[in-house]
Amino acid sequence: MTNWKAVIIGFILVIIVKSFFAHYNFIGLLLIGFIIGYISHSGMLGGLWNAALAGALGTIISAILFLLIATIGGSLFGLFAGLTGFTLSGVTGIITVINDLIYYAIVMGITGAVGGKISSKD
Repeated sequence: MTNWKAVIIGFILVIIVKSFFAHYNFIGLLLIGFIIGYISHSGMLGGLWNAALAGALGTIISAILFLLIATIGGSLFGLFAGLTGFTLSGVTGIITVINDLIYYAIVMGITGAVGGKISSKD
């Protein structure tokens, strides 16, 4: 049911949109979800699943990249100052990541289902 080619392409596109085009996040997610659903060629349910999975993976990888940037290059004092700042905002960060995970999965899943329905052979 999972088309890993579509998921990998999708989560790379999610990382690019989240990193460089943050102002156009919603429109980018809609387009990426549709593209993933269309690439998967497995109907509505398959398009929904692949797009939601790509959105979730993109959110998790973006959170890991943020963690690395916050701890290593977060301040002039090096590792410990960045780690302290990240620890203080840890609860807020976890809530934000869970919120983004749900948001990305829903938005990309809906348009992935549309793209999968259009590209399905049934």
